[in-house]
Amino acid sequence: MPTQHDRKVQLTSGIPQSSATATAFAVLRRHRGTLARATGRIVGLSALAGLLMTAAIFALAWPVFTRMRNQRIWYHHVEDPYLHDHTDLALVALCTLPLFLAFLGTSSAALQTVCSRAVAAETQGPSQADRSPDAGPARLRPVLGVYALRALIVWPLPLLVAAAAHRLTGYQLDTPEPLERGSWAYTLVAASPAAAVFAAVLVRLALTLAPAAAAAGLSPRAALHRSWSLTWTRTGSARVLALALPLAALTAAAIRLVTQLALPLRPLLRGFLEQATGNFFAAYYAAILAPVIVGILVTAAVTLPLTCTAFAALHEHLPQPRTPPRPAGGTSDSTA
Repeated sequence: MPTQHDRKVQLTSGIPQSSATATAFAVLRRHRGTLARATGRIVGLSALAGLLMTAAIFALAWPVFTRMRNQRIWYHHVEDPYLHDHTDLALVALCTLPLFLAFLGTSSAALQTVCSRAVAAETQGPSQADRSPDAGPARLRPVLGVYALRALIVWPLPLLVAAAAHRLTGYQLDTPEPLERGSWAYTLVAASPAAAVFAAVLVRLALTLAPAAAAAGLSPRAALHRSWSLTWTRTGSARVLALALPLAALTAAAIRLVTQLALPLRPLLRGFLEQATGNFFAAYYAAILAPVIVGILVTAAVTLPLTCTAFAALHEHLPQPRTPPRPAGGTSDSTA
């Protein structure tokens, strides 16, 4: 089995050199059928599973919607204005958010695996492992591990800092204790969440190439180390940033455009669900979510193949470290 170093030698000696962008567009053009089928299958299954998961969460939260409806009827009966409290719904959303993030990460990992195999087929030619029916699941497991480890590395710090800053400076404090408003300590603590998010974004950029490295055959820890060593160089950081910024802007613009185009779904869905369930609040919040879900699915179908292919091509083109990390199977180069 060829190692990552051997593959890099084949890339540099067997085919003409080209940029990562040219390789990515070549893969998207020559493997468009495979990528389109994989994208349609993954996004379609994700839409179906996401719809079932959302319906299950709404069913579990139905007592909250019922209580809101009853309170609205009571306040209308006593002729008082009713401003509903959405705190309980916010707690439900926070509790279920990790499920949706894990679900989206699994879908992204599956598409990353397909795109990385297409890049490998373009730059190195099909191998026996790629033709094996077990190659897809075998490569998907380390990519999933990378997504899980990267999330545990990147996001706990800003969440903890934000929680601590809110506890020290939040609006629930009616006294100047524990920090006096207007003091330099109060200002630093209030600005600490932004600094933590900035640091998390930098770490996230440094680990951007880890899924592509895992799809190429490395273990999750080795893939994270490979991405870190490739990115924290003058050439690597500039190329990763030059690729990540336009892709992030494209993704943000696409999701905003599609969400705005899907806004007419809100009154239609709200009217249908209110008539079917008799609960205004359940229909109201479902109608709010509908354009956002459509925007996420359409944007994923359009931008994820491009993003995954581009970063996989960049991983193939960046200079590799002198000592390659251990592969996913734990075998050394001598036994490969």
